[in-house]
Amino acid sequence: MKTRFSFPHLSRVSLLLLGLLYAGLGSAAAQRTRKPAPASPKGAFYTGKYPNLFREAGYKQADIDQKITQTYQALFKGPNKVYFEVGDSMAYVSDLKNHDARTEGLSYGMMIAVQLNKKGEFDRLWRWSKKYLQHQSGPLEGYFAWSINPTTLKRNSEGPASDGELYFITSLLFASNRWGNTTGINYYQEARRILNAMWKKDGTGDVYNLINTQHKQITFVPVGDMYNWTDPSYHVPAFMEVWAEYAKDGHEAFYRACADTSRAFLHRACRAPTGLNYDYTEFSGQPRETKWAPPAFRYDSWRVPMNIAMDYVWFGKDKAWQEQYAQRFQGFLRGKGLTTFEDQFNVDGSRPDFILPAGNVKKLRHSLGLVATSASASLIRGNTNDLDFVHALWNAKLEPYADGYFDPYYDGILYLFSLLHLSGKYQAIHPQQR
Repeated sequence: MKTRFSFPHLSRVSLLLLGLLYAGLGSAAAQRTRKPAPASPKGAFYTGKYPNLFREAGYKQADIDQKITQTYQALFKGPNKVYFEVGDSMAYVSDLKNHDARTEGLSYGMMIAVQLNKKGEFDRLWRWSKKYLQHQSGPLEGYFAWSINPTTLKRNSEGPASDGELYFITSLLFASNRWGNTTGINYYQEARRILNAMWKKDGTGDVYNLINTQHKQITFVPVGDMYNWTDPSYHVPAFMEVWAEYAKDGHEAFYRACADTSRAFLHRACRAPTGLNYDYTEFSGQPRETKWAPPAFRYDSWRVPMNIAMDYVWFGKDKAWQEQYAQRFQGFLRGKGLTTFEDQFNVDGSRPDFILPAGNVKKLRHSLGLVATSASASLIRGNTNDLDFVHALWNAKLEPYADGYFDPYYDGILYLFSLLHLSGKYQAIHPQQR
């Protein structure tokens, strides 16, 4: 298998290719007066109590709900949508700037749909993903080709990207819990098929488990040498805990060990005083050299604070470290200017010499995606009651920049994810009573 090359916002281009404004409501003092809610002895996964930081920041629930609805409509229905229906039963999500559909975006779309109880959209995305991307035989059976041209349906790569499977499995488990398995798609069976296939991968055809079983860490790609290193943004310990709870495939202890290993890994990956992490690393957290860009905090890295915040809220098993991490990370960005911080850094906080392009645009900017995920880190409360990042996200706009650049795909999806997190609407979905 050829090496996958990274590209803006999603860390991957085709293997065939090489390669907002903060205007706070009220005074600054008013924005910092609300005390954070006391930490629950158990996470929201157990208590069902998810913090709503927008409400704490003084916004009306009706306005919060409207903002989420409008953002969903923009991404799934509007003139700049990234969701496209095919026939009467399928749909895909497209990375418009890179002219493909990716397992990342498809599985993200499914997660949005299950969180917002959009069964029709979820089912369409799953049917398309299964039909056009899931391998039905051979060494890759059960895994997904990570990139495809949605017009010609020619796959840009046969190989998988581990984060796609991570989100497919978790969203399918949530769908099973929310809607049951007798309404046309057996979501649990589909999740188990991916997991069962994963556990059969023993190196035949140079294909392996999504998780490096020796290191108990998710791989960058479960194929060839890429099985032996990782991407910090693929470490979502909360999802491993969900698998332990709901996969019921006999690997519960392993998944919980993976969650704990990811927490320890993130300590190493985010150890810089800035809280920044490299896009790609060894399992040790040390930077991984790639052919497409020198190691730095770039587009993939944006997701890390959101993932840490999710784990903090849902499970709360690593609160002390997560709280000091959030203070370091937000403190660094605040020092760069809350309305001006850029989107790529060396991990020491300096500006990198090499700027990774976004589509065909090579330019540092104050990107909505990072504005969004940095705001989600406000969920990690600790001893601070600062809500300035929350207000900054509230006042941000999903619209083109002054120079015309617009990415409703990556910026837009991370924006919606963060709106859901900060409103308490991104939740671990438990089985419904029927």
